[in-house]
Amino acid sequence: MKKEKIKTSPSRKIFQVFNYLLMLGITLICIYPFWYIVIYTFSEGSLVDVNPPVLLPRGFSLANYKDIFELNGFFHSLFISVMRTVIGTVLSVLCCSFLGYLFTKEEMPCRKILYRFLIMTMYINGGMISTYIVIKSYGLLNNFWVYILPMLISAYNIVLIKTYVEQLPQSLEESARLDGAGYLTVFVKIILPLSKPIIATIAVFVAVGHWNSWFDNHIYTRGDENLMTLQYLLYNYLNEAQRLADQIKNASANMAGISDMMSSISPKGVRMTITVLASLPIFLVYPFMQKYFVKGIMVGAVKG
Repeated sequence: MKKEKIKTSPSRKIFQVFNYLLMLGITLICIYPFWYIVIYTFSEGSLVDVNPPVLLPRGFSLANYKDIFELNGFFHSLFISVMRTVIGTVLSVLCCSFLGYLFTKEEMPCRKILYRFLIMTMYINGGMISTYIVIKSYGLLNNFWVYILPMLISAYNIVLIKTYVEQLPQSLEESARLDGAGYLTVFVKIILPLSKPIIATIAVFVAVGHWNSWFDNHIYTRGDENLMTLQYLLYNYLNEAQRLADQIKNASANMAGISDMMSSISPKGVRMTITVLASLPIFLVYPFMQKYFVKGIMVGAVKG
């Protein structure tokens, strides 16, 4: 049988065209800021100061990236940031997942009290001074593990996992328990495989937090350059570039080579380049996690 074509009224066609144009406009509004940052980083500093780019770079230059890649300790800082993000994400996801699973068990000792104390940490904070004293008392100053241990447990992530685990079929766990499986076996072989959406969601949250974090480097490891993260290195470079540019701007215009120095040091160009470098790893990872991320968010929204 031939399928009959559904006739579309002119008003509905106009409505669909309007919807497509509206969504296209919203998409361009979301994409263009990042596109502007990218083309700015590839533009020549002397040209963009007079005439900023719109759709394509003004000229073509890799000076911004060259300046950052030539920083002392750049690749070592990149290594520290990658190791921090990978180790911190894996350990945090495992700890939060196991605690979230345990909080669903009625037989857990003092479960309600401990869970209420956990929720309280979302609203009550000891402050920077008390946190620094605790970090110092544990001997974590100028230690790589100061990046990992304080972020190991997150009350918000535990609540998300607990909510997700509670909606899984109880019959699966009960059948495993009848076969002699313990809590750890059930967690590894049943809970983790079934919890991929919420685990991927939490992994994205934790990874972004570790990758973008620089303030703990500023507070706890200032005396050790071997523990400097990429974000903190770029932050320092940004401040230095701004300071040098201000000095050059206020200097005498008759100094030899001042125009070359001004063209090579562009705080805005450095800021744009730092934004690209800081965002690129997340943009590369997120597409692979998107399907799990969306499903995990929707489950949390439905269950409340």
